Amino acid sequence: MDNEIRPVLRKQANWEDLYFYQKSNVLYQLTFVFTKRFLTRGDRTIDQMVQAARSGKQNIVEGSADGVTSMEMELKLLNVARSSIKELKEDYEDYITSRHLQRWKPGHERYDGMLQFCRKHNRIEDYQNYFEKWTNEEMANIALTLCHMVDKMMTTYQKQQEETFVKEGGIKERMTAARLGYRTNQREEIERLKRELEAANRRITELEAMLREKRPG
Repeated sequence: MDNEIRPVLRKQANWEDLYFYQKSNVLYQLTFVFTKRFLTRGDRTIDQMVQAARSGKQNIVEGSADGVTSMEMELKLLNVARSSIKELKEDYEDYITSRHLQRWKPGHERYDGMLQFCRKHNRIEDYQNYFEKWTNEEMANIALTLCHMVDKMMTTYQKQQEETFVKEGGIKERMTAARLGYRTNQREEIERLKRELEAANRRITELEAMLREKRPG
């Protein structure tokens, strides 16, 4: 039986290494530039889109940090992040529709190239040089593709975390397991010391008997 005492606090995921975080950061930076370039100053959509993009990114960070003590809170914040990304996706779709732009779908001449680019590149450094060069149609389609990828990646990650939660429980369950593990180890250590003491006493008795036998009568 494994009586190893498991840590109460979970190991924090390095959110900067999560691909969906990296892509969400790209989405935020891209959206910031997109709204400044292609939306009219004073348009309420600017704040809505930027805040939705920021919320997606920030809730991933906060969820990762809170996951150290509460996986439940992590899962809730990831849901908030996904909702924000979906809201952002709706805004980009509305923009394309209202401006009569093309939505690049399978079969479009640029769809495969866009898809491969977004799949292979996760970090802001891979995109930012294009922010002032892409047209509104290009940026909107890139953003929609990233929204879809982030949501899909987060869905997979959430399922993995939910499975872990079922197996390990929340912090209360981990604290209980840690206490039980500590008590079990303490009992085993006491039993071990008792056995060693009994063995030592038996050896002392044997030695004393041997000494008595060797004494001259």
